Amino acid sequence: MSTRKAIFPAKPHALYQEHGYSPAIASGDLLFVSGMVGAREDGTPEPELAAQVQLAFDNLQGVLAGAGGTFDNVVDLTFFLVDPEASVGLVLEAMKRAFPLEPLPNVTAVGVNWLAGFQVEIKVIARIPALEAGSSGDTGVSY
Repeated sequence: MSTRKAIFPAKPHALYQEHGYSPAIASGDLLFVSGMVGAREDGTPEPELAAQVQLAFDNLQGVLAGAGGTFDNVVDLTFFLVDPEASVGLVLEAMKRAFPLEPLPNVTAVGVNWLAGFQVEIKVIARIPALEAGSSGDTGVSY
């Protein structure tokens, strides 16, 4: 039996298939989410920065839901920012909307040079007890 299971959102964008990776991998009750970007359904970046940041959070929410979780399950959050001065305020605003209550997840932000046309990427580890029990909301989407 495999110790890992691919998790997909209900409406996956094109990048997963195009680049050959899973949006998230569940192992036991842990969910390791690939870097979420503000990709439209066709895989292209949302052009406006604030909208791109929000879409990255929306895409993250879809993956968490695919595993039967929510933002409340997130324990570790890493942001990769191409232009930290331009994006950190928008990221922090979106984070406050996604995580309005304590305890808040731990956060790391890293400035990077390139994200394949995107300005922000969000990497997450979540603990979702329902995964270990086998009752996740996995959509079963595969490529």
